[in-house]
Amino acid sequence: MLNASSWLLFSLFSVQTLCAQPLRVSAKRSDRTTTKQVGSLIQSGPMLGYADMREVMLWVQTRQPARVQIRYAERGTKTPAKVTAEVGTTAATFLTAHLVADDLEPGKQYDYTVLVNGKEIKRPYPTTFKTQPLWQFRSDPPNFTFAVGSCTYVNEPPYDRPGTPYGDKYGIFTSISARKPDFMLWTGDNTYTREVDWNSRTGVMKRYTHTRSLPEMQPLLASTHNYAIWDDHDYGPDDSDRSFWMKPVTLEAFKLFWANPNFAFDEGCAGTFTWGDCQFFMLDDRTFRAPNAQPDGGVTGAAKPYFGNRQLEWLIDALRFSKATFKFVVTGGQIINPAAIHENYANYSAERTQLLTRLAEAQVPGVLFITGDRHHSIIHKLARPGTYPLYDITISPLTSGPAKPTASELAQPTVVAGTLLTERNFATMELSGPISARLLTIRAYDVSGKEMWVRTIKADDLR
Repeated sequence: MLNASSWLLFSLFSVQTLCAQPLRVSAKRSDRTTTKQVGSLIQSGPMLGYADMREVMLWVQTRQPARVQIRYAERGTKTPAKVTAEVGTTAATFLTAHLVADDLEPGKQYDYTVLVNGKEIKRPYPTTFKTQPLWQFRSDPPNFTFAVGSCTYVNEPPYDRPGTPYGDKYGIFTSISARKPDFMLWTGDNTYTREVDWNSRTGVMKRYTHTRSLPEMQPLLASTHNYAIWDDHDYGPDDSDRSFWMKPVTLEAFKLFWANPNFAFDEGCAGTFTWGDCQFFMLDDRTFRAPNAQPDGGVTGAAKPYFGNRQLEWLIDALRFSKATFKFVVTGGQIINPAAIHENYANYSAERTQLLTRLAEAQVPGVLFITGDRHHSIIHKLARPGTYPLYDITISPLTSGPAKPTASELAQPTVVAGTLLTERNFATMELSGPISARLLTIRAYDVSGKEMWVRTIKADDLR
């Protein structure tokens, strides 16, 4: 039997040995994606994380322990290039690096290059990032566009369930990149942990690495800023809740593989960010969630937690404080759909009623929801007497298997006609117009980038 010190050394040796082996990405009927590598020194990335006015975070994963930097220069100028602080990738962080470009000016575009062990690594696609402009008290807010998608399954046949491969149409990431969004919102199930992964740190990290290494994803990651939440599959097993025994490990993986600007709590992935005149409230629907099978109310009569009191209090406070024109509440499961099926918020009816009541009482303008999870896209709209309606824009799936809503769901009065898509898809959301008449334009696309439907929401209609 190994003692604690021996076990720690053994574990670190095992992880380092595993990290030293390049991972291959298997894809349905695609030898090209099985053998194509993203670089001799880079496992995956570079990826753009958050962008603010003075700094941008970038991310990269190497194949072996290495020294990593980013060299960047403002586009269209002759100013000398700058470099980030050097970061060493190690087995302890599964060879990932977060690099902060912090010598920036607002509203500028920069070209960048990854340096690994002092060697410049060229990518066969654009590597650029941008800073947000300083517009407040100076002009109308900038027009911008962001992309939305959820449910990304990347096949790995030895570890997938037998039968028809569940993941497909990886070219959707090429279609998203072609729209040139300012940033991408990944709204949960961004990777799918499997039975082989759930019970070990090695398994979780290998799954995150495998998904992130998909070749078709790399150009999107390299030139589009990325923000993420999780849902059950990147948190743990299907329908997992607060009882999941490995949630500290999957939180570690989430923080290692994404580059969000902040985390509101000492556990979970909740946080917030702003872009232009909009604010995004990134909620965690897993860490504090009671089991689906727990009775709602119980002996004490308390609401069965979904987000939990602590997170709800933070959300209401943050919404009250926000001056944003549109306040996007981003979470995995559907909020407005009143059908108590699958993992909709309606299964937690007491807490759902509490949230909707408090939103009405707070009289905060501009609130709407962005959700995923359901493997189809649809908009639900809840009419509220005496105040504006609440929209729930569900966009799903990216590469996972599509699914249809039930007939009872489609009969709900909240369904917005003509917005149902039961194929793999993504959406863009464009913010345009002067501050006095801001407009949100939502466009849904199929995997090839063909527009499937478009809807608009005026800021004035959410007051």
